[in-house]
Amino acid sequence: MNSSSSQLNAIITGASSGIGKATSLAFAQAGINIALVSRSPDALETVAQACTQEGVKAKPYVMDLIELTKIPAKIKEIVRDFGNIDIIVNNAGMGYTNLLGETSLADWQQVINLNLTSVFQCVQGVLPQMREQKKGTIINVASIAATQVFPEWGAYSVSKAALLSFSKVLAAEERSHGIRVVTISPGAVNTSIWDTDTVQADFDRSAMLTPDLVAQTILQAVLLPAEAVIEDLTILPSAGTL
Repeated sequence: MNSSSSQLNAIITGASSGIGKATSLAFAQAGINIALVSRSPDALETVAQACTQEGVKAKPYVMDLIELTKIPAKIKEIVRDFGNIDIIVNNAGMGYTNLLGETSLADWQQVINLNLTSVFQCVQGVLPQMREQKKGTIINVASIAATQVFPEWGAYSVSKAALLSFSKVLAAEERSHGIRVVTISPGAVNTSIWDTDTVQADFDRSAMLTPDLVAQTILQAVLLPAEAVIEDLTILPSAGTL
């Protein structure tokens, strides 16, 4: 356990798989306590047990981030139950592919709700306490698609570009409260997102980033001295595959 970070408490959304799971384990190995958020109770419990074995406090909280109006109150409940939160990693999201001209309004709204608005609501849940303690780090997981154009990834790209903009405004507004905001924009990561019904893409997954690599990047950003912040970080596989 890393004693320098052993007192830190973090919330990680989408913690039951992919980048969220890898980040949870990386945080645990660094001595950071974790409140694990996901809608998958069994998978969440497995991650919590693995984190606890690293000697930290890890507790699962089952939450469906599609229920937008309930998020701020639930995040505040986690803060009260788990203890003051120093870090939140807003990682939960969905992939989606379709031509913009063939994207239904319902699909569009689902992508925007989960990839953007749920982050907005999570932040509103955690901000009052972070402002009160005059410190905190907010990590928003975006995508290379926030700044580069990929046909058929329109709704997804727009949601991630908006998340990038949201993060920049939030950083400017909350800097005086001692709160850091970091956007991590990975290239393609080999996670179960490629197996979901909403994504139709055929890429070489062996050439992609691993969730562990992204998790280590998030950890390094979190452990920077309080006087420094990486506001926007793009991470790509060395082979350049997106």
